[in-house]
Amino acid sequence: MVGLAFQLRKPHKRTMSVLTTAPIYELGPDFYDEVSPATFPHATLRYRNQQAAQEVGLSELTADEWQKHFWAFQPLPGNIHKPLALRYHGHQFQSYNPQLGDGRGFLFAQFQTASKLLDLGTKGSGQTPYSRGGDGRLTLKGAFREILATELLESYGVNTSKTFSVFETGETLERHDEPSPTRAGVLVRLSHSHIRFGTFQRLAYLKEPENIKKLLSYCVKHYYPQLTLYKDHELATLFLQAVSHAVAETTATWMMSGFVHGVLNTDNMNITAESFDYGPYRFLPTYDPRFTAAYFDQTGLYCFGRQPASVRWNLYQLGAALQTAFPDLSLDEIFADFGEVFTSQVHHYALKRLNLRNPLQEPTQAWELNVSLVTQLFQFMEEEKSLFEQTFFDLHSGGQPERLTRSPQKDLYTKESFKKLHDTLDCFEIASEERAQHPYFEKETACSLLIDELESLWKPIADNDD
Repeated sequence: MVGLAFQLRKPHKRTMSVLTTAPIYELGPDFYDEVSPATFPHATLRYRNQQAAQEVGLSELTADEWQKHFWAFQPLPGNIHKPLALRYHGHQFQSYNPQLGDGRGFLFAQFQTASKLLDLGTKGSGQTPYSRGGDGRLTLKGAFREILATELLESYGVNTSKTFSVFETGETLERHDEPSPTRAGVLVRLSHSHIRFGTFQRLAYLKEPENIKKLLSYCVKHYYPQLTLYKDHELATLFLQAVSHAVAETTATWMMSGFVHGVLNTDNMNITAESFDYGPYRFLPTYDPRFTAAYFDQTGLYCFGRQPASVRWNLYQLGAALQTAFPDLSLDEIFADFGEVFTSQVHHYALKRLNLRNPLQEPTQAWELNVSLVTQLFQFMEEEKSLFEQTFFDLHSGGQPERLTRSPQKDLYTKESFKKLHDTLDCFEIASEERAQHPYFEKETACSLLIDELESLWKPIADNDD
């Protein structure tokens, strides 16, 4: 079922990567600890992302080589020579925690592709100095959930990490949030940066302004090279603005995907705004701003509708950390346009998901038409309790009559509440006839990943190893 969405993905272009002395060593030992991976009793390959492997030049690895590097974690030639647990702090549910760091993962390798620096990091690879009493392991179900999240979000256009590899390890784990004993796995993810907001926060907590400047220079060099000509206060200002704009775009894509991250702590946000580390995430069944993903989020701090405010709050914590080295930074000025950028990206991704193009050339008129569409779309979904993903599916390319009449929620489209939205849809043009005619949209129901669907996909694995 989930695979239906993958048909819409564009194939990756083959890019050549260069294995070099890993850039992370530029930062030095103040930023990480060398660690040893766990020794696992058994190796069963459960997932190999060949597209992602091609992206970093590892697609030709044999099965034995894959296991050697991504289960036993023997170093890749010319790369990180021993796994590195990165140091960071962070706000968890807006309470500061200085006891964080890579507790069940490490940075394993880095690759300089033609366009960007990419990392291979792990999850469930054993204990580190930051495990805080945990076993350093990951459940196989947790790995399975991350595979599905990254693949589906990528198909929606979200800036997300990629699940690179998963091995089942032959261990059993005790967990309070799923039936136990449960099976264990070790996951490798491909990411554009593992530098978190909390990486800067730790340095501010320790009052290390020179290391903040060093980390800033590293981030600009490898992730925001367009800023390399700037220095000091101006560089910090422009860096924070660039991160803010990138975060605003990622948040907009979450909202247009009906995605609820669940734990928007500052240690779960990185400086490239890439979405990563999928724990108790959910997708909206129906539009509900109060929908909460994590059972332990008792107050709904990170509910769907509060995600933009939460990430903006996190940006201020990143900015406050940089103020340790650059005390004159004006955070209110730096982040003043966050809302405008976020709204603009909501419009952009709403139209992208609906395969529509605004025909108006005058900027104010075009903006107002976009506002009308997005407002009416979400008002309709809230009023009629329509299925979130099914509604986007049905209205793709403007809500063609033949698609609406075969929809499982076809009765909603005969109501008066839909008429105004339909009239607004008619003001837009189809952006791509090729996408409009894609076989996926000949189906009656949309691909989705609601919690019951996810559990139904997991059940045959749990019951019959299928």
